[in-house]
Order: sequence, then C-alpha cells, then structure tokens
Amino acid sequence: MASPQPSPAAPPRPRFNLGQLWRAYSYLRPQAGVTAAAYAATIGVIGMNLALPQFIRWIIDIGILGGQPAVVGWSVLGLLGLTLAKGVLMYGQGRWTEVASQHVAYTLRNAIQRKITNLSFEFHNQAEAGELLSRAMQDVERIRFLTGRATLRLLESVLLFGGTGVLLLWMNPGLAAAALAILPLLAYVALAFGYRFRPLSLETQRQLAVLTTRVEQSLRGGRVVRAFAQEAGEIERFQRENERWFTLSWDSVRLQAINLPLLILIANLGTVAILWLGGQQVSDGALTIGELVAFTTYLAQFVNPMRLLGMVIPAIAMASSAAERIFEILDTTSTVADAPDALPLERVAGHLRFESVSFSYAQRPVLKDIDFEARPGQVIALFGPTGSGKSSIVNLIPRFYDPTSGRITLDGRDLRAVTLNSLRSQIGTVLQETTLFAGSVRENIVFGKPGATEDEIVAAAQGAQAHEFITRMPQGYDTRVGERGVTLSGGQRQRLAIARTLLLDPRILILDDATASVDSETERLIGLALERVMQGRTSFIIAHRLSTIRRADEILVLDHGRIRARGNHASLLQSSRFYAHLVQKQLRSEAA
Repeated sequence: MASPQPSPAAPPRPRFNLGQLWRAYSYLRPQAGVTAAAYAATIGVIGMNLALPQFIRWIIDIGILGGQPAVVGWSVLGLLGLTLAKGVLMYGQGRWTEVASQHVAYTLRNAIQRKITNLSFEFHNQAEAGELLSRAMQDVERIRFLTGRATLRLLESVLLFGGTGVLLLWMNPGLAAAALAILPLLAYVALAFGYRFRPLSLETQRQLAVLTTRVEQSLRGGRVVRAFAQEAGEIERFQRENERWFTLSWDSVRLQAINLPLLILIANLGTVAILWLGGQQVSDGALTIGELVAFTTYLAQFVNPMRLLGMVIPAIAMASSAAERIFEILDTTSTVADAPDALPLERVAGHLRFESVSFSYAQRPVLKDIDFEARPGQVIALFGPTGSGKSSIVNLIPRFYDPTSGRITLDGRDLRAVTLNSLRSQIGTVLQETTLFAGSVRENIVFGKPGATEDEIVAAAQGAQAHEFITRMPQGYDTRVGERGVTLSGGQRQRLAIARTLLLDPRILILDDATASVDSETERLIGLALERVMQGRTSFIIAHRLSTIRRADEILVLDHGRIRARGNHASLLQSSRFYAHLVQKQLRSEAA
C-alpha cells in the first residue's frame, strides 16, 4: 500500500450535535425495559468494583497481618462470590445492551429504506447510490455502537469515576488530593482529543461514501469500462479516492496513537506519585499496607474511566457525524407527496386533461403551457426531437414530478387531490430504460402484482410476445435473469417489462419508447399485441418509428417544451412543415 500522503486541509471543527445525538437515543424507547436492565446491571458491576478493594484491604490488614486465618477464609469466599455475581451481571449487561442497540439499527435501516423508496425522482436524480449505501450501513452501525456499548461505557466511566473519587477522599484526603491533581490535565487531553477527532471522522465517513460510490459505479458500468478500454483509467480513479481515504484513516489512527497512550502516561505518573507518598505514610504508621493496596487499586479504577473516555469520545464524535448524515435523509421532504386531504382514486375511465401545464426542472423550463385532452380508448403519440419534452409529459401523469403551474386531471379530479398509490396502480408504464431485478423471470413479471396466477402470468407474457423465448430458457419461467437482466438481450428485457405492465391491467398505458430495443419483426408482433391491449385504455406512446406513430389517434408534435402541432399522421403531413421535416428525417434514419 502506498505510504500516507500529506493530509488535506483540515475540515472545519463543528461541535458535538447534541440534538442529533438525543434524537438517535430516542430510538431506544421501544426497548426501554431491556435498556434499563442493562444499565441496572452496569450499576451493580460498578458497586462490586467499588467493594472489591475493601475486601482486599480487609484480607491484608485483618486476616494476614492481623493473624486471623478465619477472616482470610471468609473474605476469600466473599471475594469469589462477588466475582461470580459480577460475571453474571456483566453477561446480562452485554446481552441486553446488544439487543437494544441492534433494535435501533434495525429500526433505522427500515426507516432509511422506507424513506429512500418513497422519495421523489427529483431526490434520486441527485443522490448517489454509494453515498446512500454508506449511510444505511456504516453510519447506522456507528449509531448502533453509540446507543449500545459506547453509552454503557460512558455511564460506567462517570459512575466509577465519581464513586472512586468519593472513596479516595474518605480513605485519605491528603493522598486523594495528590491523585486528583492530575485530573485537569487528563480532562484537557481527553476533551481536546474528541474536539479534533470528530471533524476528522466526519470527513473520513464522507470519503468512505465516495469510495463506495466509485465501487458501485465500477460494478454497474463494467461493460462500458471494458468497451471503451478504460480499465487503467478506472483503476487510477479508484486508487486516487482510496488513497485519500487511506490518508484520512491514517490521520485518525495517528491521532489515537498519540492521545490514548498520553492519557495512560499521565495516569501512571499519578500512580507513581501516590506509591511514593503512600509508602512514606506506611513507614510513618499513618497508613496500613492494606489501605495502601486498596488506595492504589482505587486509583487504577479512578484512572480507568479516563482511559475509557478517551475511547468513547471518538465513538460519540463519529456517531454524531453519522447521525447528521442519517437524519439528513430522514428529514428530506419529498417534492411529490400525498396531500393531507388526498382521497383514494376509484377505478377510472381514463379521461386525462392537461390544463396550461408548465414544468421546470432545477429552475430550467422544460414544458410551457401544455394543453391537450386524452379520452378513454385513445392512443396519443408524443413526437419530437430529443429534449423536446416528451418524457417530461409522461412523467407528470403518474406524478413522478408535479407541474410547476397548471393542473392535470383524471376523470375530472386533480391528480394532486388523490393518493399516489391509487393513482399509480391504474397506470402501467414501460420506461425507455428497462429495469429488471436479480430474480427469476416469473418474479420480474409479477413484481407489480405478487398474487397473480400462472394463467395471468402466461397471458401477460404472450401479450408481450415473450412467452415463446421464455419457454426456450433452461428453467422456463423459473430461470434467473441475473442482476439488471444481464443474461437477456435488450429486446427480451423490454418484452419482460411490457409483460410486467400488462399484468397490472392498467387503465392508462404509457410506453416510453418501449420498442426501441427490439428488431422490426419483434416490434411488429408487439405492436399487434398492444393494439389488443390498448382497447378501452388511454394510451401514451413515445416513439421514433413511424410504424408506431401512424397507429395513434392523435399525435402531439413537441418542440422546446411546447406543442407545435397536433393531429393524425395524414393531417399533420399536410398542415405542419415541421412535422413533415421530422418524418423525412426519420425515414432517412430508418433507411440508413
């Protein structure tokens, strides 16, 4: 591995976000009983840790030096009993803490998945898959550790520190004052460590997300990388991001390697001073040997919480950064959502109207004053050059986006006044970019209707002209298609996507260049099937092939986000020079 490079410019050092940490702790509420049991066990363990040095003092001063063997015997048995009880409590402490914290991770991952699934297309157009994966996995794991062992260690450190300090002052105020003299220095080093470590951990987490994104893109775009002979360039880009992550990780390790031993060193200096001062008091008769042994034992326990804090503070710092990243997703408001008074949409006839609809994406106008009407059973074709707004129109129908102005009605009801699920359940969409899942052919077809019968599945496949090639596959409908359907041809993937849509029996059918990936013969067969399927449905077709456009009842000719002309194929050839020009251009393209 390459040696660490010079550290990048230090990121800003924000403080711990206590609000976000408290919000993370709120996920422990369903496990309040288990959490309380874990904390009670912790208090019991701390009580035993505080009692053990007194047993040792009793054994030395009364039993051994006092010449009372019976006291030694009973004290040893008591010490053994305390040790066994402590072991049982530590078992419960670890188990209950893990149960509660794992429940937090389970709940958070479900919440993230639910949120990501329900967020609008606008969010997913900007989000990176690797970044989201990093937040759902590594960041949640840090919250799990925070709400589990990190908090337990923090509570243990505080209580043990306080209890030990009280006992030290009770046993010997003079020696205790000497021991407490190192406290300000220990606190300063521990807090300074956390203050520096948190922003570094945040930057490390962000870079890990970048690295995850790079890996995800390399896997997803593997064929493109090889097709363009960019293996070396892709390796170099990954190595560059990996080196940056390594540098940040190295800085984190170096910071811990310096500060944690420093805390121990300061603590050990205090122990040395106490042994020297305590030894003199033993010689003078002001302190017994048992008391000195107990005192040094307490001092080790007194220093141990500071060492634990040195480990817990970085964990809390990392969890604070993780909480910010997680709740940033959970607090994201979808630009497309159900209105508070939205009502379910009953079975519709399919009468769709665009009324002065305009739409902008990222403050860039895409559609301007779109007006048209689609009646039940009509086939509407959207035709125009690339970027004219065809896909934007069909994306507004299932409310993947909402219009910037104007409104869209379905059977007279504004789409924003009905629930998204009831609307989308009546719309069947075959997108230009076919998406299949890593499963069987059957699982992909029934994706939108899991309870479909075998007859319904086969009928949908036959309607999409897919049944024949499916039956020729090794396991038929049970054949696995690989991730994103990589084992199928483009035409086969498209036909499975059409079958998946036909199975829904939608009232509105949207075909976004659905036959772009099939040959002419397959397109002809699919076209015949779709003619039957579109009977009684409102259908929208985005297509470039004239054979598809000619079948439309009305063609909307789009240019720069506006409807430039409308009518059927024959009338448009006579009335629109722009349409005639596009048709001639398309004919030349198909003939080439």
